[in-house]
Amino acid sequence: MSDSKKDDNLPAGVERRQFGGESRLATQGSPVYGEPTDGNWRCWDARRSKLAAMLEREMDTELQGDETVLYLGGASGTTVSHVADFSGATYAVEFAPRPTRDLLNVADSRNNLFPLLKDARKPATYAHVVESDVDVIVQDVATRGQARVACENRQFLADDGRLLLAIKARSEDVASDPETVFDRARESLKEAYEIVETQRLEPFHTDHLGVVAVPR
Repeated sequence: MSDSKKDDNLPAGVERRQFGGESRLATQGSPVYGEPTDGNWRCWDARRSKLAAMLEREMDTELQGDETVLYLGGASGTTVSHVADFSGATYAVEFAPRPTRDLLNVADSRNNLFPLLKDARKPATYAHVVESDVDVIVQDVATRGQARVACENRQFLADDGRLLLAIKARSEDVASDPETVFDRARESLKEAYEIVETQRLEPFHTDHLGVVAVPR
């Protein structure tokens, strides 16, 4: 049996376990994309997940486990499947039909994961489905106006909830210096949020900024 370690900074249901001689994040659930496993535990690769990178960087996510989550940018389910492993109801919004089909397969073994083929830039189209006052919004959308997306989805977040946002500089403006892009995004977020913490997500993700924020 592999050694395991519970980190006080990690939510319940997430542990550090040994995979290939390296301590890695892990959650308990059905493997979905061939990641290494240790019994019921599946490796959560920070190089494939911005949220895992935020946890590896020890950002102040305040995730406890069992939260209600709105996940914007569900893609094929790489990260949101891990989130659903330790969270309560998890709504996953994804715009593209092809990855949504994969996301539906991921949801088959997770009764608390609800895929939505919707555009995160148009929250009115799924407001009738997502419950109000979710505990956490996790956002990883590769589009222009990432801060605007976060502000427009503020309506779903409880007043004491948290936004966990990954900003991809190259999706905003491929020609600008990433720090300039991040500064603009921070300024835009101030419309709806107070920023608690930001960190670059290197070495796991190049030109990405992790943001923790709370509603104003």
